[in-house]
Amino acid sequence: MPPEDRDAAGPVVDAGRDSCRSRRTLGAMTPVTDRPGLVGIARYWFGGRPPGNTSRHRDVEGGTWRAAVLGAGDGLLTNVSLVLGVAGASASPSTVRLAGVAGLLAGAFSMAAGELISVRAQHEMVQRELQVERQELADDPDAERRELAAMYRARGVPADDADTVARILSLDAKVALDTHARLELGINPEARGAASRASAVSFLAFSVGAILPLFPWFFVHGGAGVVASVIIGAVAALLLGALIGTFAARGIVRSALRQLAVATVAAAVTYGVGSLLGVSAT
Repeated sequence: MPPEDRDAAGPVVDAGRDSCRSRRTLGAMTPVTDRPGLVGIARYWFGGRPPGNTSRHRDVEGGTWRAAVLGAGDGLLTNVSLVLGVAGASASPSTVRLAGVAGLLAGAFSMAAGELISVRAQHEMVQRELQVERQELADDPDAERRELAAMYRARGVPADDADTVARILSLDAKVALDTHARLELGINPEARGAASRASAVSFLAFSVGAILPLFPWFFVHGGAGVVASVIIGAVAALLLGALIGTFAARGIVRSALRQLAVATVAAAVTYGVGSLLGVSAT
């Protein structure tokens, strides 16, 4: 490469290195506070942002937010359906409680194990693809540079500019790998899903969602228990839907009503099946 190209490329490569480092230290990109408090900790667990990071963006690839939403939603739908289905069969309150607690524990452990395995498997597959791409860059850097230029041309960058950008980015191995991973593979090499955190969040969220429709059966039974479970389940579904709408910056009412509709259908079907079977458990 001519010396003038190498000199011109220097600032760009340095900027690429700085960009990679800044992604690894997200907190340094935005103002931080000395005491993040409970709100900051909650944002880190559920939104993927370190305490004190005031960025408006959330980490939608980390898996924690998805685990929380799916866990709470599944817990609510599973147990409101299970509780009302067993209650519809004219079962005794102790049977309803037993079924609800069993459903809570089985579902919570199943969700937690599923999140742990899936997040780790996803991370391993990403690392495998990165290793393949790293080896390709080492074996034939010229071909990878031409491939990168072609990807930029496909995105509307003029041919000369695409070749220049590809040549500059290919000067640094880490920047080249980062760029190929994002453009060619569609993955963020800096995103590391926390399997244990996603698993714990899933377990807790499912448990919270599942205990709500079961809670009244520790104090009432019969028709009063059914009504209480329906009311609590409906309110919880509305709140969960509103929370999803708030975080997604979409229609809160629409999200709340959608969640309520899904819960209503599930509960009605299981209660109807339980009533038709008419099993009286003692």
